[in-house]
Order: sequence, then structure tokens, then C-alpha cells
Amino acid sequence: MGEKTSFQLGVVGALFLSVASSVSIVICNKALMSNLGFPFATTLTSWHLIVTFVTLHVALKFNLFENKPIDMKTVILFGILNGISIGFLNLSLGFNSIGFYQMTKLAIIPFTVLLETIFLKKQFSRNVKFSLLILLLGVGIASITDLQLNFVGTILSLLAIITTCVGQILTNTIQKRLNISSTQLLYQSAPFQAGILFVTGPLVDQFLTNKNVFAHKYSNVVLGFILLSCLIAVSVNFSTFLVIGKTSPVTYQVLGHLKTCLVLGFGYTLLHDPFTLRNIVGILVAIVGMGLYSYFCTHETKKKQPGDHSSISQGKEKDTSTPLLGGKDGYQDKENHESKKLSKDSLV
Repeated sequence: MGEKTSFQLGVVGALFLSVASSVSIVICNKALMSNLGFPFATTLTSWHLIVTFVTLHVALKFNLFENKPIDMKTVILFGILNGISIGFLNLSLGFNSIGFYQMTKLAIIPFTVLLETIFLKKQFSRNVKFSLLILLLGVGIASITDLQLNFVGTILSLLAIITTCVGQILTNTIQKRLNISSTQLLYQSAPFQAGILFVTGPLVDQFLTNKNVFAHKYSNVVLGFILLSCLIAVSVNFSTFLVIGKTSPVTYQVLGHLKTCLVLGFGYTLLHDPFTLRNIVGILVAIVGMGLYSYFCTHETKKKQPGDHSSISQGKEKDTSTPLLGGKDGYQDKENHESKKLSKDSLV
């Protein structure tokens, strides 16, 4: 009973940390990009990951967590695919309209459900699917403004959806199959995520903004906000892996849409962004969908509990050190752009 209570508190703590850090970084990045004129989202994300790795390396030196070896091929492919998905999301944001980009974000949940159903044989009840439909409807009403299609933008959005879904599923699968913590996985994969973004980020940003990140004039204020953004990103990256590991990729996406609603609300109250009756109705509908999803998931988990212990023990017996990512497999908030209405905020 004590272990169950401890686990539940851990989940609640992870969810709260994820929401608080994500909303904070969106507000910080809005100030950095919109008010201070620093539009280099992909490059900023690489700096986020570098600072995250350095922070975890210091924590490891102080024995705050144990570094468990993971197959190098798995870690490299996992980290590279993470970085690629961030790049595709940023390109999708640059090539598409506000409405189409929001549709891309909404499509991640049903696509994740589809992938988990086909490849992991996971079953989702009608009640859960219904609650997700209500949630997506609400977020769509609140955030989608227009739908302008273009071929290149559509292809980039499809690639962003696929890589993001596969990456989040693997984040959950790797932690459970190899019995490693979110901290251990993030520590080992962060250098590869940061590396690919550090190399490609300036090129992507220059392509999207026609500006060179290295030629930008860095005032003390800009440097201060960049440092603040990187420090918040440590919490964002850590909580992202933590939430997906403790819950599921679908739950993490539901949480992501809660963040979108909160960002819209904070944007209105703190940043005086435009807010309409449609935004209010959409947020309320989304909150109902989130509540139903939470209720149905909790109810179904309680019904399955008697058989869970045996399945968990069987799963542990099957755990091996075999690479999860072979040559044909692939993978912020990460923590993502919470709303394009609040400027082109960076992924973390």
C-alpha cells in the first residue's frame, strides 16, 4: 500500500513539474523571441539540451543518481531521432499556418493510439477514446484559427507526427523494458540530441528566419533570458521523460494540451493576448475531456490491478540487454511549442 501511494505521489509530482516548467518556458521564450527579437528556436533547443546534460553530469558526480549502462546503438539512434523530430516540428511550424500546425499537434494523440494498438497490441476502451475525442475537439476549438494547406508543409507535418509519436512511445518502452529511470535515459541520450541540433539548428533557423544566429547582437538582457530559458529547460526535459516513463505517451500528449489551454489563459491574463468566447468554450470543453480521460483511466486501472502483479513479474523476466533500436527502427516538451499564437516558441 505504501509503494502504491508513493508511486501515485510521484506521478502527481511529475505532472505538476511538467505543467509548471512548460508554462514557464513558454512565457520566457515568448519574451525572448517576440520582445527581444531572438527567433532561433532550433539552436536554442540545442543549448537547452547541452545545459541539461551538463546539469545531469554534475548531479551524477554528486551521486544523486546511478548511471546504468545502456546499449550504445539504442541510445545513439534514440537520441538522433529525438533531435530529428524536434527539427521537423520546428520546420512544420515555419512552413504551415497557425491552424494547420495546431492540427499537426492534435494528430499526435490519435496517431500514437494507432501505433500502440498495431505494434504494442495495447487496447484502448471506448470510454477512453471518447474522452480523447472530447479533449481534441475542445483544444481544436480553442486554438485553431485557419487551415491553409501546402505540399511541403504537409510532408513536414507528417514527418513530425511520425517521429514524435515513435519517439514518445520508445521513451516509455525503453525505460520499462530495460528497467532504467527517466534520469538515466535522458543523461545518456541528451548529448546525441544536442549534437544533431547543434549542427543542424543554425541552418534550420537561417532557412526559416533569413538570419544568422552567430551574427545576432547579444545584449546582456538577451543572454540573461537565454540562460533562464536553458535552466527552465532542464526541468522541462527531465519532467518530459519522467511523465512518459511513469504514465504513457498518450497521457503525456493529454497533459500537453492542458498546457496549451493554460498558456492561452496565461497569455490573456499576463500578456494581454486576444481572447474570444470561442477560446473560452474550447478550453472548457478540453477540460471536460481531460477530466473524463483521467476518470476512465483511473477506473480501468483499478479494475486491472489484480492481474497487474503477475504481468509485471513476467515482463521483468523477459527484460534483456538486447538493443531496442536496430538498423530498421526509429524514434520535448520534449516539450513543444505550446501555442503558435504566443509566437514561434522553441521546443525543448
